[in-house]
Amino acid sequence: MSSPSGAAGGVAARAFLRATAFLVLWLVLAGADPADLVAGAVAVVAATWASLRLLPPGSARVSPVALANLALRFACQSVIAGADVARRAFDPRLPLCPGFVRYPVRFPPGPARNAFTALTGLLPGTVPAGEERGQLLYHCLDLDQPVASQLAAEEAALSRALGHD
Repeated sequence: MSSPSGAAGGVAARAFLRATAFLVLWLVLAGADPADLVAGAVAVVAATWASLRLLPPGSARVSPVALANLALRFACQSVIAGADVARRAFDPRLPLCPGFVRYPVRFPPGPARNAFTALTGLLPGTVPAGEERGQLLYHCLDLDQPVASQLAAEEAALSRALGHD
């Protein structure tokens, strides 16, 4: 069983990591001009506070390797799907069967589900269109494609990246 001071130490460590990340981002974007450091410090404190309020530290552990695999998978699938959409747009003989698919997402409402929805919304051919009876509703260009299994594969990859497995 962890002590309250141990939990506070974990939050402090995560706050420090987030602040460090925001500081690095500030330095990359604005540079290290001494005249800007006060504004940078204020921005880092504000961003860290907002980050901790909007996305409190949880028990999930992000896997850098799985996250990199997810990013690579997303990039490859985006190129392939984008080429397919362009091909369909310029060749009217290719069949389109637009419609809606309900997907029973495993992520509960919250940041992980929002990330999944954002991720799948960036892939051409499927657009999240809302929620119906606890399931995500997707508009698809071609219902003859294995949309549900593709969404399940994306959900599994995101789950691994977020350390939910």
